[in-house]
Amino acid sequence: MKFDHQSYPYPSQRTTTFAKNGMVATSQPLAAQAGLEVMKKGGNAIDGAIATAAALTVLEPTSNGIGSDAFALVWVKGKLHGLNASGQSPQSISIDAVKEKGHESMPTFGMTPVTVPGTPGAWAELADKFGKLPLTESLAPAIRYAEEGYPLSPVLAKYWKAATNKFNKIFKDDPVFKPWFDTFTPEGRAPEVGEIWKSEGHASTLREIAETNGESFYRGELADKIDAYSREHGGFLQKEDLAAYKPEWVDPIKVNYRGYDVWEIPPNGQGIVALMALNIVKGYDFTKGRDDLETFHRQMEAMKLSFTDGKAYVTEPSEMPVNVEELLSDEYAQKRRNEIGEEAITPEPYEPPSGGTVYLATADDEGNMVSFIQSNYMGFGSGVVVPGTGIALQNRGHDFSLDPSQPNALKPGKKTYHTIIPGFLSKGDKPVGPFGVMGGYMQPQGHMQVIMNTIDFGLNPQAALDAPRWQWMKDKTISVESSFPTHLAQALARKGHDIQVALDSGGFGRGQIIWRNPETGVLMGGTEHRTDGAIASW
Repeated sequence: MKFDHQSYPYPSQRTTTFAKNGMVATSQPLAAQAGLEVMKKGGNAIDGAIATAAALTVLEPTSNGIGSDAFALVWVKGKLHGLNASGQSPQSISIDAVKEKGHESMPTFGMTPVTVPGTPGAWAELADKFGKLPLTESLAPAIRYAEEGYPLSPVLAKYWKAATNKFNKIFKDDPVFKPWFDTFTPEGRAPEVGEIWKSEGHASTLREIAETNGESFYRGELADKIDAYSREHGGFLQKEDLAAYKPEWVDPIKVNYRGYDVWEIPPNGQGIVALMALNIVKGYDFTKGRDDLETFHRQMEAMKLSFTDGKAYVTEPSEMPVNVEELLSDEYAQKRRNEIGEEAITPEPYEPPSGGTVYLATADDEGNMVSFIQSNYMGFGSGVVVPGTGIALQNRGHDFSLDPSQPNALKPGKKTYHTIIPGFLSKGDKPVGPFGVMGGYMQPQGHMQVIMNTIDFGLNPQAALDAPRWQWMKDKTISVESSFPTHLAQALARKGHDIQVALDSGGFGRGQIIWRNPETGVLMGGTEHRTDGAIASW
């Protein structure tokens, strides 16, 4: 892959990183180094991804935790493999049971929206199938940081403080949330930038997961602790739900975009939304460049249509009213493309919530590459921490509908529409590499923008991430970063878009990219300037 531009006139002062033997790109510098540390000790890209992911549960708890879900795309020996490590709803839950608790929609916090966490299972599954090292070695850096502590970085401290302020207002005196405050505000407040935070309970849990290869979390002592706390506070999750869980290997889905294959995890993930949007816009000619009115207008309209259909249809594949092949067909793309005119349209509206997710990419000198993402959802997730364990439970069940006529209606043992999505790019039978943009409903929008920046506009990995982003919110509302060109924002408004300029870039996703030169094997990576992103390489 060749690029016309080696830089782009936007805020980041970072440059694309080049290396040969290995690379880890993620949102926290110490986590990137943890992955590289394990790879240098004999691990491959898969071991590096596990080490980085485990470290991120300690080093960026504002976005993920041991109680998260995860997805991965893994390139090994000429083939791309998909891992769906999202968890199902408890067997004891139902629409009627939730309504009996006084809810007209799925709540955001507490035990009710908690689903089975898939992340520990993902680590064990990846290590067993493709790794070189046992979890005791891959999780060692994460355990060390949890035991010894580490100083908070700036963006991490910002989101930690924001979450603490929110939690203080909405459930400070509710006993189910007390362990969250004990764990994450040990001094009665959020830790500050540069202040040391540690969690011995987190370290103990990670060590037990490592020593039992994840078994304790699903069928042992940790499962018993999760079950006991859930029962104590009227939750639906039980140890039988944990015992029945196993991550699922799936066939990735793709579209061919201008000669490149863009890959995503199939539903229940929302990666299909990015593919649908790319399928629509590939019918246009973008020779006028990236910063062109028609470029942005068509991107935005295609994304609106794709998201409308994604929200209407995506859930567990067996319950989708339309199949994946139809949604990714050229006929379907043409039908939707025909609906894009000169003016902004209003599709079926919905209100996207904010996201809380970590993404990482790894590559080694054997040709292995990993695109990995894990998340608690909405920052710290449900707000529930199992006492003494550091296990912050996710709230993925919040996305279920309590309307039984909807495809994503709540049912026992069901996986919900899922926002977190890893991406991968290839050409022919050669891998180009992993990419991702974390952040709730921004993720497929970020995927589309980064891929077009790369393929259509020739930007190198760092430049592709640095370029100003936009995000469709609802109806005709488009949020743009403050660095988005003013004259283009004004021109889009004249086309009927409701343009809102955001002063904080935190909602526009945080991405990582690693590309491999197929001829030389040289790796080149970009990391996000909107967070504490870093690349570790050698």
